Formats: sequence, C-alpha cells, structure tokens
Amino acid sequence: MQLVATSYINRDLSEMIGNTPLFHINRVFNKPHTNIYAKLEWMQMGGSIKSRPAHSIIKAALKSGALNSDKELLDASSGNTAISYAAIGAAMGLKVTICLPENASNERKTILEAHGARLIYTSKFGGTDEAQAIAKELKREDPERYYYADQYNNPNNWKAHYLYTAEEIISQTKGAVTHVVVGLGTTGTAMGLARRLKEFNPNIKLITLQPDIAMHNLEGWKHMETALVPGIYDQSIADANLEIDSDQALMMVKEIALKEGLMVSPSSAANLLGAITVANEIDTGTVVTVFPDNAEKYSEIINSTF
Repeated sequence: MQLVATSYINRDLSEMIGNTPLFHINRVFNKPHTNIYAKLEWMQMGGSIKSRPAHSIIKAALKSGALNSDKELLDASSGNTAISYAAIGAAMGLKVTICLPENASNERKTILEAHGARLIYTSKFGGTDEAQAIAKELKREDPERYYYADQYNNPNNWKAHYLYTAEEIISQTKGAVTHVVVGLGTTGTAMGLARRLKEFNPNIKLITLQPDIAMHNLEGWKHMETALVPGIYDQSIADANLEIDSDQALMMVKEIALKEGLMVSPSSAANLLGAITVANEIDTGTVVTVFPDNAEKYSEIINSTF
C-alpha cells in the first residue's frame, strides 16, 4: 500500500501541544494544608507555554483562509512565541517571519534559524512594543505577503488557555484549585485561565504578576504602567496584582534547581515567587502556577546565577 503524504493544512499536531504535567512544589515551599503546583509547560512541541496560543492562532487562521501556503505568518515576539510559530510552521510547511528584539538570547536566535524562520531584528531598547510597530508596518506595506498573527490582540491567544490549559488544571487537581498565579506578558494565559476557572468555580482567585520596575530581566513579561497594553487584556478579571523583583527571581532559579531538581527560566521562578507569596497569605488551599519554559534558552543568565 502506498502512503500518501498529508498536506500542511491536514497535519494534526494536537497530541504534541499541551497535556503538560503538574508538578508538586514541596521543598522550596512546604506548609500544612496549602499546596503549590506548577505546570511544566516546556514539555510540549516548541518547548514553552507559547505553543498553545501559537497552535490555536495558526489553526484558526488556516480554517478561515487568512493563512495559507502562499502567505508568511508574521508576528512580533520576545522569543518563545516565535519559536512555537517556527516549530509548528516547519511541521506544517508554513513560512514564518518574526520581528524580534535584538537582545533575544543566542539560543533563541539559533533555534529560530534552525526552524527556517526569517528574523527581522528590532532595537533592544524598544522591546516587543517596537517589534509590534514594525510588524504592523510590514503588514501595511505588503498586505498580500503576510498574515499578521498579532498575538497581543488575537483572541485565539487566550482561548487556547480557556479551552485546554484550564481544563487540564481542573482535571489534574480534581477540581481542588483555589488560586491561580501567573505573570503578565501577552496576558493570554491569565485571561484564558481566569475566564474558564471562574466559570467552573467563581471562588477561584486569579492573581497576576508583573515586574516591579520597567527595566527588568523577566523576558516576555510586561511592566503594564510603561508598556503597550495588549488588546486582549482585561484588568478587571484579576482579583489581585503583585509586583516581582527580577533579581529575587534569579535567586529563586537557583533554589528551584537545588531543592526541586528543575532547571527553570527566570519567568518560571518569578511565577513561583508570586505563588509562594499567595500561599503564605492563606490558611488552606491549592495554588497553581505555570512554569512557561525551562533554562535551556537562558545560558547567559543561568551562568551568571550559579
């Protein structure tokens, strides 16, 4: 029997996206009647939590006809979403162009190039805000060439977490989750989790996190007071917002490695800092956070920490 290769539009990568394990934090934090769990989001195709929205955005664009093999998927990213676009795009035969701040880690650049993504570097001083502006200008100048995914304003970003990540958390905690603690970048994770989990149980609390200063080391996070606020963000959804010191997050990277056996990214460590703050303020509960990625793409930061 001759096997016929499927076209890019029919390749289903769903089994390779999501379904990540929930890890019990019990040595960095240990308190009777209060538990912290973290979703290990690097354990999926693309290597980070961003594979969920990237896959969701691509599927919706293909279904609507906005994206096809003749167009390039275009977006701005600090790195993880870009890698997810590139990996999924490579698997589906799609062209990917990314506007990327020039100070993205060398590991990110190498991975993106390996997957065949075209990179347009933007100023490190402008961050993802400037990268977004340049992506929009490219789309305006050549609308037939590009499908602009616009992850910061695309509802399929948060819907990926509403439809899947939240359901996994409900299932894995057997409905016992009481608090969810996540950092703010595109804000898709927070928005999607909050909407679904509060439908499941209105008493579940969402606590969002952001850097305490504009010049921080938490790649992908936004200092909302000084950054371009994503269109998908609704600040009324969160029950509380906490500020995180990025230097403390780097110290937590080391503690997680020594006590939990996990090498995580600074943003993952920052999420755990927030989760511990919340867990210390309650008498009983199940606090869930996410570890968006591991330490693989942060060698410069990790080497300076250990």
